[in-house]
Amino acid sequence: MLAAQMEPRPTPKLSLAGAGSVLIGTTAAVIALGIGIGWLLGSTAWGFLVGALLGLPAGVFMTYKRYGHAL
Repeated sequence: MLAAQMEPRPTPKLSLAGAGSVLIGTTAAVIALGIGIGWLLGSTAWGFLVGALLGLPAGVFMTYKRYGHAL
């Protein structure tokens, strides 16, 4: 008997520039949001710090959510 022909598996589309853009964009957006909230509360430095601490995991999560299938 002959073996059935196999369909080629599609190659995952991983764009390193796109992944970097998602990571940096999300992190920057959360930092900007933190600075804005900190400014309203009277301390932009604390807002930046909190935004950075929350923005880095948010950026990593959004990048994984967008490009996790390519791993």
